This record gives sequence, structure tokens and C-alpha cells, in this order.
Amino acid sequence: MNTLIRFARGLHLPLFALLATPGFLAAQGNQQSANLREASELIRAGKTTEALTAVRREVTATPTSAAAANLLDVLGVTAEARAIWQQRIDTAADPAAKAVAQRAMAMSYAFDGDSANTVKYEQLVIAYWVTREAAEPQNAFYQQGEMANEAARVCIDSGDLAAAELWYRKGTELGLKEPEPKTHPKSLWDYRLAHALGRVAARRGDKAEAQRQIAVARKALDGDPSMAAQQERYFPYLVGYVALYTNDLKTAETELTKAVAANASDPFMTSQLAMTHEKLGQADKAKELYTKAHGLATAHNPPAAFARPFTRKKLGL
Repeated sequence: MNTLIRFARGLHLPLFALLATPGFLAAQGNQQSANLREASELIRAGKTTEALTAVRREVTATPTSAAAANLLDVLGVTAEARAIWQQRIDTAADPAAKAVAQRAMAMSYAFDGDSANTVKYEQLVIAYWVTREAAEPQNAFYQQGEMANEAARVCIDSGDLAAAELWYRKGTELGLKEPEPKTHPKSLWDYRLAHALGRVAARRGDKAEAQRQIAVARKALDGDPSMAAQQERYFPYLVGYVALYTNDLKTAETELTKAVAANASDPFMTSQLAMTHEKLGQADKAKELYTKAHGLATAHNPPAAFARPFTRKKLGL
């Protein structure tokens, strides 16, 4: 896991984005038990009931399987998943392992749209990284900022906009405490905050503020080409998201189509494009995209935590 964290930091990507990449998932799949390989195949085939049976077989064989708990959350059986996460918290070998389990618990609550409990557990993870400040200051402050932003992402997706703004601002504050030599530039945190505040403003119906934050985000990208090389692909998502929630549907369609093309494995962006087509009255296209987003939402991260239950309802599954 430490190697993955260092790799994600080098790319200026949140760890959850790395964990959701097809290459990483494929590598993990090679290590899965027969039950979990079967469950994953059944999930991809849309056979939820059969997938759940396979996952429960795995839990019987390995009662504290993190991989099984991940899939239980994806399948919507979050109470069963949280029983496993709690066992892993209670029996963790060391503080680092406990923090990993607490972060997983935070994400389990995200699958239920329970942002208050997500924040509660993310704060516990932040507290762990506080204890690592002396030993690994660059990483510790970066991870604190990441965990705060992850909590904020769940808050905005669940509609708690005040908490979302609070935790996005907190994430930037924590991340900027990273001492020299910084592994993540100030421009990255500035860009992420503007991106977040633009989305929050759009959800509040404040189009002028949302557009102002888009301009701030654009300036941050233009001012740091190195950072922009990794982050540019998230800019159309911001513009499209703002357009969607401020009812500029044609712009939303154009920009979210770009976002999906640049982030093909992201179920959240695909679900936002589906919403756009639904609002445009294009029911067949919306259903196609909701189905695609549902199939993509198999990771244990904020995009899947929103997209999986949201698309399940949209598709009547």
C-alpha cells in the first residue's frame, strides 16, 4: 500500500483514483479467490443475486475478507460489509492497518449516502496521519488533505453542501501544511479547491460564483503546466457539472461528453452525462449511460459509492 501511495502522489492523483484504474483492478483480480472472481464476473454481467451468493460463500470461508466486504458494499449489502469492517478495525495489527479499515468503513457509509458517518471515520484516519507527521511529514500532510477532500466529496454527493465546503477548505488547509521540499505544489491544492467550490456553488444555484471558480481553476492549470499535465482531464468535468446544475444542458452535454472520454472508467462522470440526457428528454441515451455507469461502479471509492446506488434506482434494479 505504501508503494501505491507513493505512485499516486507522483502522479498528483488521489489514491482512490489509482485504486479504480483498470490495470490495478486487473492485477488484484489475479489474486482473488475463486468465489470473488466468480462474484466479479457476475457483477459485470449484471447478475446481482448470484454475485451476492458468491460473495457470501467467500465470507463463510474468510470471515474478515476485505475484498468480500468491498463487494458487499458495491452490491448494496452495506450492513453485512460494515460488520466485516468493524472486525478489521477491532483486530487491526497496528495503527496503520486500523486506519485502512477505518477508511473502508467511511466509504461503506458513503454507499448509503450517510455523509455524517463518512466524515466521522475519515476524521479517525486523519488523526492517524497526524501521528505520522514527524516520521513522514510530506506524506502525512498530503494524506490528511486527501482524507478531508474524500469526506467532502461524499458530502457534496449526498447533498450536504455546507459540510462539503467546510471539508474541502479543510483539505486544502491541511495539504498546504506539507513542508518543503513539497511533493505536491500549491497550484494543485488551489486547483482542487476551485474545482470543488465551483461544483458547490452550482449545486446552490449560484451561477456567477460557479463561473468565477471555473476561471480560478483555469488560471491554476494555465499557471503550472506540470500540474496541468495530470489535472487537465478533470476540467471538462467541472465545466459540465456546473452547466448541468445551472441548467445549461447543451454545454453540460458537450463538456461531460469530453469528461467521459478523458475518464472512461469513472462511473460518476458517466452518471452525470446520463442525467444530462435525461433532462434533455433523451430517455434511450440516458438509460444506455445509466447502464454503463452502473457497470463501471465496482470500486470502493466515492465515484462508485454515488453512482452504484444512484444508477440502481434509475434503472429500477
